[in-house]
Formats: sequence, structure tokens, C-alpha cells
Amino acid sequence: MTATNRAGATDAQVVEALALLKGADSVELKVTVPETDQQSTVAALEMDSLDAQIRHVYFFDTPDLTLSNAGVVVRARRVQGKREDTVVKLRPVIPSELPLRIRTSPGFGVEVDMMPGGFVCSASLKGKAAADVREVATGKHRLSRVFSKAQRAFYADHAPDGLALDDLTVFGPIFVLKLKFVPKDLGRRLVAEMWFYPDNSRLLELSTKCLPSEAFQVVAELRAALSKRGVDLGGEQETKTRKALLYFSERLKAG
Repeated sequence: MTATNRAGATDAQVVEALALLKGADSVELKVTVPETDQQSTVAALEMDSLDAQIRHVYFFDTPDLTLSNAGVVVRARRVQGKREDTVVKLRPVIPSELPLRIRTSPGFGVEVDMMPGGFVCSASLKGKAAADVREVATGKHRLSRVFSKAQRAFYADHAPDGLALDDLTVFGPIFVLKLKFVPKDLGRRLVAEMWFYPDNSRLLELSTKCLPSEAFQVVAELRAALSKRGVDLGGEQETKTRKALLYFSERLKAG
């Protein structure tokens, strides 16, 4: 029988996580709050939506999610008061297998996402939008124009053969409110993101970032602080990206 630690992870999972953390640049700890508990969580953490930043998020894939199924995510965002940004992401990855030339590229980072019940390591090449995201999303410009030369090359290296950026379908926009705040009894900045999907469903994610060497300590502190405030940490976990991709894929396939 495989031993299990107090956090619910098996010894094998802990060993795997430690190996990924060793090669990562950062860690993001995440928990999604069930829709039935979102209002009480907002109240318990004293979050004020008037302090939130508005975002429009777009993903790009095929109707049958060929790109996502190959472990590639392509995204662009319009951000209130800031320049629009883009990312090409690989998930999952093993840090030690990434070539040095890409590890040292500007805008490139390796991050481990840890959530109740699991973890995943991703590699992202981020950049500022090279064209107006809304005009690209409405078909006024080719999709490839919004990404940098380095991002286009990174995409070409990892996307399925024959699937060009300009062949992808626009998924979005999704309306998002992002709030940064520091709960008094935690002393660490949290980020709350409320995603509003076109079918009127919502997803609330709470997260914080830390150094890989701090991960397990911060996990314990965060669990204790959220549990003290009555935040449910045992709900089904659903990622923002996956929920968005599935929604638009099903909508497109339904015609």
C-alpha cells in the first residue's frame, strides 16, 4: 500500500512534486470555490469588487480542442488600464527536459500549479500583444499578428503538425474580475479571479504565488487561514482554462 501524508498526497506524488519544484521558477497555489459557496467566501474574505480589475480573456483552439489535447494553450487578454498581453503555454512539462535556449528566453517561465488533490507543471512564453486583440478576435487581422516572433516559433515547435496559428478559432471573450488583496490573518497577498462564462455560470479561484522552496509551508498556512474563515477547500476543482475551452468547444460543435 502506498503511504499517504497529511495533505492527502501519496509519497510518490510528493517525490514527483519535489522534482518539479526543483526545476521551477515559481509556484502558484490555487483553489476553486464551489458556486454555492462563492457569495459566502467573498463575504468571509471581505473582498470588494469595486477594487477589481476588468479583463477580457480569449483562447484560441479548434472546435474539437486539438491544441489543448496536445498540451498547448494559446491565450490573449485585454486588461483594464494596461497593455494587452499574450501567452503560449505547454502543460504538462518536465523542467529538466526543456532546452536551455528556451529557458533563458525573455518572457519564459516554468511554474508549478498546486491545488487540492493535484499539481501540474507548465511552461509559458509571455509577451505584450503585437496587435489589437479585439481587432484580431473579430477577424480584422490574422491571429498570428498578435503574437511575437518568439511566440510564433515556440508555437510551431510544439503544436500538432499542420495546425497553424491562423487556423485556430476564437474562443471568447470571457469577462473576468481580478482582485488582489491581503487578508489580515494571513499576511500574504491573495488573488481572487471571478470568471463569468457566457452560460451564466461562474468560477471563483483564489491563488497566491511563492518560491518553490516555500511551497509546502505556504500550502499549510493558506489552508489554515482559509479554513479559519470557513472557505470550503474540499469542493470539486475545475480550472478556469479547461472550463472555458469545454464551453466553447461544445457550443461550436452544436452549431
